[in-house]
Amino acid sequence: MTVQFFFLQHNISLTNRAALKLFIKSIFKKERKGLDSLTYIFCSDEYLLEINKTHLKHNYYTDIITFDLSEQPGQIIGEVYISIDRVRDNATTLGTTINEELHRVIFHGALHLCGYKDKTPQTQKEMSAAEDRCLSTYFK
Repeated sequence: MTVQFFFLQHNISLTNRAALKLFIKSIFKKERKGLDSLTYIFCSDEYLLEINKTHLKHNYYTDIITFDLSEQPGQIIGEVYISIDRVRDNATTLGTTINEELHRVIFHGALHLCGYKDKTPQTQKEMSAAEDRCLSTYFK
């Protein structure tokens, strides 16, 4: 069970990475999902836009894209791409800190891989509540 962080854009600070990796693993345990490996790639708006266009056929900026690369049930393999540019802008728009918004999207990607959705108002509400639980538990 591995969690890795890669930084294609280095203008962000992610402190206490060991504790964060353990917490991410605990999300999967709590949700009773088997995690094999999870890779987070922190990148720019432009980098993520190209992924969005190429793989999802969407021509717009987004803060996060999660790919479930699992080949077998119960052994989750995932890649989570996070735009640092979007995280910064969203933090300003939402009136929160960059650190909190960064952790929210990190947890958001893990929750997607655990089965949470966010396409309808109801599933958005459930995802948001799960993110809030993660944030409050992680930062207590």
